Amino acid sequence: MKLILVGKGAAGKDHLKKRLVSKGFIAGISCTTRPPRPNEVEGVDYYFLSRSEFERMLEAGEMLEHMEFNGWFYGMTADEFEKSDVMIMSKDGLDILPKQYRERCMVIYLDVDRITRLKRLEERNDINDSIWRRMETDDEQFKDFKDYDLRIKNDDF
Repeated sequence: MKLILVGKGAAGKDHLKKRLVSKGFIAGISCTTRPPRPNEVEGVDYYFLSRSEFERMLEAGEMLEHMEFNGWFYGMTADEFEKSDVMIMSKDGLDILPKQYRERCMVIYLDVDRITRLKRLEERNDINDSIWRRMETDDEQFKDFKDYDLRIKNDDF
């Protein structure tokens, strides 16, 4: 059984993934074309790719799931999926995950309150994205979201 962590921005997906890794889980690493945030490490937080490299991988069928968000691509390769126990996916990525892969997973939806998310987004000081645009986009994207096996509303898990 593989675990997929899904949630709005700043819901705690990375934090929970790190806690699970500290217990022996193997984390899947997604690819992205967005620039790294301060303290993000290549091959640990993401594989940071050029847009052309990401598009080449898409055309070659290497991406199991992918999505575009705010002009940047995100996705996970099938190889990375197979070698991992726990991974983070977007709702859009989960929506296109092939059924035979979804059936092997438990999806955990981290659904923390808006004030907690806002505080965490402000602490990130992310120069690549607007906090309010992110909050509104996430709220719309997760409206009526039901494709999960477990929902966690407690912001410290």
